[in-house]
Amino acid sequence: MHVIAAVAGFLLILTILIDGFETVVQPRRVTRRYRISRVYFGSFWAIWRYIAREWIGHSKRRAGFLSAFGPLSLLGLFFTWVAGLVLGFGLLHCGLRDPIFVTSGPSNEYLSTYIYLSGTTFFTLGYGDVTPITRLGRVLAVLESGLGFGFLAAILSYLPALFQAFSKREVDISLLDARAGSPPTAAQFIVRSASAPDHASIDSFLAEWERWAAELLESQLSFPVLGFYRSQHDNQSWLAALTTVLDTCAVRMTQLRDINTFQSQMTFAMARHAAVDLALVLRAPRRENSDRLTAEQFNALRQALRDAKLPLIENEPREEALRNLRSTYEPFLQALGERLLLNVPPIIANPVPDNWQRSAWMKPTPGIGEISSERHFE
Repeated sequence: MHVIAAVAGFLLILTILIDGFETVVQPRRVTRRYRISRVYFGSFWAIWRYIAREWIGHSKRRAGFLSAFGPLSLLGLFFTWVAGLVLGFGLLHCGLRDPIFVTSGPSNEYLSTYIYLSGTTFFTLGYGDVTPITRLGRVLAVLESGLGFGFLAAILSYLPALFQAFSKREVDISLLDARAGSPPTAAQFIVRSASAPDHASIDSFLAEWERWAAELLESQLSFPVLGFYRSQHDNQSWLAALTTVLDTCAVRMTQLRDINTFQSQMTFAMARHAAVDLALVLRAPRRENSDRLTAEQFNALRQALRDAKLPLIENEPREEALRNLRSTYEPFLQALGERLLLNVPPIIANPVPDNWQRSAWMKPTPGIGEISSERHFE
């Protein structure tokens, strides 16, 4: 039993150190199959998601409950790592039958005593009421003390990078409010952009969103927990922004003529890359494509583009072209939406006041660039 305890303690310590190293120091190998953090987030989210769907009916309370998962799960992961290291060193001391000196009474070499010794050593409390006697025990205590100090320092250095990536992501998402509506849709984005003096300005904006998609992929590959961090408003999310960017590029490439589609193609390629990789990382299985744009909605989209004085491609099967292009990314977006309980916005929807136009203290102000169609987003 002592040998088993020593081996179990050593393997537990090694596993946690590797997991912490790959998460904090080298946060890129996120596709590794067996990881404590991967199992932890998957199990914890399954429980959290079930409670939200089955026990919380009110949408506002559900949104608040889901938004708490990201920060709480991160703190829980840190606690799991620390508890695992303390338990691992306790098992290692116990397995090696390390003699200890107890100032408060007779020495009782039980596992609970060794775990207490490990805890006081890891957090460098320095009580001195339980101390190892042998050279090997003291070496282990010194190693654990140094490891605890360095491990906690690494965790603290992890948080600023995480929060900075989250803040940058949300700033760009907020830019879509006035440009694409709340929730954002491709139809609103294209129609509102058509009113700009320089119609080429949408290309520069899409170039910024090409970089945003690359940064989204990089940050959430490095910090997968960011996928669970939700935006301030219920009708905004990183998934809704990514969907709007892909829909906008798809509509521009298949419906409009006499425009430079190069930037739309580049942005589409980067955004689809992000959608596919994030679906893989977050273990969102590809779903069968459900039609987000009916024939009636497609006609409403074409009419909205026509009313905005945008040059349309005529006399060609444009609906089929758009459907084929959407089929390359929609299944991944819908899988992410189902996995994270995030709404995937439509391509066209009835206009509602933007977030900046309404608050709890004032009535909505008139909208800008509004278009009309059947609303299918809740």
